[in-house]
Amino acid sequence: MTTLAKVSARLMLAVATVILGVVAAQKTVAAEQGSGAPGQKVTQVAGVDNTRMGAYRALAQMSYQAFQKGDKATAAELARVLERVWDQGEWHNTSEGSYCKANRPVCQPIDKAMDAFIDPIIHSSTKAPDSAAVQTAYNAFLDKLKQAD
Repeated sequence: MTTLAKVSARLMLAVATVILGVVAAQKTVAAEQGSGAPGQKVTQVAGVDNTRMGAYRALAQMSYQAFQKGDKATAAELARVLERVWDQGEWHNTSEGSYCKANRPVCQPIDKAMDAFIDPIIHSSTKAPDSAAVQTAYNAFLDKLKQAD
């Protein structure tokens, strides 16, 4: 494994660890305050919404911004981190506190929308994605996340 690959792997692990911590904190805040109630003001810390889906939204935004700037490698890396964090934090999480365990009908469309958004970005090194299709998928993913906040 090259030095760059090792650094990249460590960076991904660090980002995932931080995001999982944010997700756990969000679940605690959501449990204490409720989240996503109509008319409730969403607060942020360091630009990340303090909602159940805020960390996933922030990762999607960072990936999409890198994609827009033409930084395919960073966009793909962040998209992959988003996928891994979502899968471990929500989709495949079977613990009692798992939102998706109790709300499969809400989470399944989120997972599908996320895949539609990240797949073209992750595979952009082999096939150039259609920018308009990526933007449409990105917007659809954000809309699905709002439903779970």
